Amino acid sequence: MTYAELLARLIPARRFGVVLGLDRMRRILDRLGAGAPGAAPDRRLGAIVHVGGTNGKGSTVAMIAALAAAAGQRVATYTSPHLSCLRERIVIAGEMIDEAAIIAAAERVHGAGGDELTFFEQLTAIAMVAIAEAAVDVAVLEVGLGGRLDATNVVDPAVAVVTGVALDHEAILGDTVAQIAAEKAGIWKPGRPAIIGASGLTEAVPVLARAAHAVGAVPQIIDDAALAAVPAVGLVGAHQRRNAAAAIAAVRALGLPVVGSALAAVRHPGRFEIVEPPRTPPGVPRIILDGAHNPHGAAALAAALRDRGERPVLIAAVSADKQIAAIAAALAPCVRSVIATRYQQERSMDPAQLAAAFATAPGAPAAIATARDLASAIASAAAQGAPIVIAGSLFLVGEARSLLLGAPSDPVLVTDPPARPPPR
Repeated sequence: MTYAELLARLIPARRFGVVLGLDRMRRILDRLGAGAPGAAPDRRLGAIVHVGGTNGKGSTVAMIAALAAAAGQRVATYTSPHLSCLRERIVIAGEMIDEAAIIAAAERVHGAGGDELTFFEQLTAIAMVAIAEAAVDVAVLEVGLGGRLDATNVVDPAVAVVTGVALDHEAILGDTVAQIAAEKAGIWKPGRPAIIGASGLTEAVPVLARAAHAVGAVPQIIDDAALAAVPAVGLVGAHQRRNAAAAIAAVRALGLPVVGSALAAVRHPGRFEIVEPPRTPPGVPRIILDGAHNPHGAAALAAALRDRGERPVLIAAVSADKQIAAIAAALAPCVRSVIATRYQQERSMDPAQLAAAFATAPGAPAAIATARDLASAIASAAAQGAPIVIAGSLFLVGEARSLLLGAPSDPVLVTDPPARPPPR
């Protein structure tokens, strides 16, 4: 099987949508372990750090991995979604998994009955097989959606982290912060450290702490003292210091030394990633790429722009199921103009509808336009001779990284299906 054939084989699994639950994952992992005690892939991942939360999961995973590697550990990470290449999701010892390794893992999952799994479940099983075979010391796994019933929650982590909780995926996880926090707290495990980050709404913190006590986990709340002790962080924005504090706490919970200098070198694609000439169009001093796909993430991006004195042209595309009014309210006042476009998937909101949402946002700039795709949006923005920020969706950022940076892209487009409300 070629890599392109693997991608094509994964596409039909999208028809299942997002189905929360752990039974299917447990069955296939046990099959992959051939019934031998401790042989299932999820039992052979080294010390596991399980990372959930509404925002900041990917950045926190990157920082935990950097800190653990600096402490001499062989580290693997599993994250989602990917930006332009599916293999980005599985990184072993700092390198994206190669085609041969992911194909081999996928063949094993397929042989164990993987076709009965959803798209995300298959990828999670593939990741666990590949990481188990790589014999790592530490595996850092990012929750896909929620926590309690997410496919990754079959693991028994050494430490769990919830970066913070805000409103997102309300149709799936609940329409209040308390309900969403309860779902996120589903990754807490008895007797294990439960790191409660500061990258969300403060009202969620006591909910997360109570949930930890209820299951016998050991809560550790990131407080002002922990934030003040964070060394220099390479990722931009005050919110990244909050993520760094959670990462440091997780690494300490593993019993590893914290090499603070490792944080200064961390880079995380698509999170306030700055592209400069010669990779920008003529006359454009820089392009900032940021996923910012929900109101809380948009507010963090807006704060980072203000802190840096940036007032760029905004190129935006947003998934149709997002809280666009709140995203627009956060970003509109801090940009000089808006170009609404779409990313090349069915989930993307129509540019005209997106432009209308920005036009009614408080403090919106007068210049709001639409573009049929990212390339034409960049061409229009470049004519303004100002910095550009591309935001609103990680899918849009993925397209931008391929277009501007030549980032690897897959021969077959494969993305996660949209999340749908559970049946009533």
